[in-house]
Amino acid sequence: MTTVGGSATPALTAMTALFAPSATAAFGARVAAVLGKPLSAHEEREFAGGEHKMRSLESVRGRSVYVIQSLCGDGAGSANDRLCRLLFFIGALKDAGALRVTACLPYLAYARKDRRTKARDPVTSRYVAQILEAVGTDRVITADVHNLAAFDNAFRCESVHLEATDIFVRRFAADRGDTDRVVVSPDIGGIKRARHFQEFLERAMSRPIGIGFMDKKRSEGVVSGDTLVGPIRGKHVILIDDLISSGTTILRAVDACRRAGATRIEVAATHATFTPEAHRLFGPAGPDSVIVTDSVTLHDSYLPYLNRTLEVLEIAPLFAEAIRRLELGSGSLSQLGGLDADS
Repeated sequence: MTTVGGSATPALTAMTALFAPSATAAFGARVAAVLGKPLSAHEEREFAGGEHKMRSLESVRGRSVYVIQSLCGDGAGSANDRLCRLLFFIGALKDAGALRVTACLPYLAYARKDRRTKARDPVTSRYVAQILEAVGTDRVITADVHNLAAFDNAFRCESVHLEATDIFVRRFAADRGDTDRVVVSPDIGGIKRARHFQEFLERAMSRPIGIGFMDKKRSEGVVSGDTLVGPIRGKHVILIDDLISSGTTILRAVDACRRAGATRIEVAATHATFTPEAHRLFGPAGPDSVIVTDSVTLHDSYLPYLNRTLEVLEIAPLFAEAIRRLELGSGSLSQLGGLDADS
């Protein structure tokens, strides 16, 4: 028996194998620890010219295999490199007789490029789905994609979408300050996500929570639009988004909320895909705090902000519970994902 979410649950059988390539080894180890099952052994080799190979060091024939790989690039490798390694490894596992291979992707690269915004634009999220399926991927698990409808439509194999909503709600509900709160989306496209979070937070805190949003337009990498809608003055603002990259969108929203009279501003985003420009978030123009999850490994340059203005919540247990429910065939995946309907 192992403990997941505070309750005793049956352990996975020997017919389940968990792998985590080196780029996501720490996250994979946290998932494995929750499940009470060690990561399976594998080999990674680098060759001249940038080529590589990855193989299992144990038999996977007839087994249900989970490969945990976050597809966020960093100084050690690009998103393309992480994706390519994942594809080749899944192909090798299928060739070795794996019964089913599930790609566990805490962060899914190219999820933002889900539609054509200009003539002859690629729809890269769909292409990523196609190549994952082409190597034999049977199932994909990921968290808080940019556009859930686009994600659902991109994949033909089984797909599981998880949400960090409950993780963030528990964090903010624990702060029982007297100031009224308002949840704000930094752009119109995220208003559904903000509303969903607001409803869960209202339920958890048993008090009314306001809702607001910013107007934003992005073209050629330039962000414009400064209209802020919502009851901001005198309120504790929670800016909610799926990810933070350069921080430009968040900083615009923070500035607008301050000018509108917010007394405190906190930011919650699942994926900390920080670029060097994101350091601005932790300067005088930034919010009072930034709360993210461990779906992406923080660059060392951001570690000094931890326990000051940066807080990292664990999403690894959520992935562990999804794996447990899939393998044991018990428990609702849709409720686990933050949705209201049972699976």
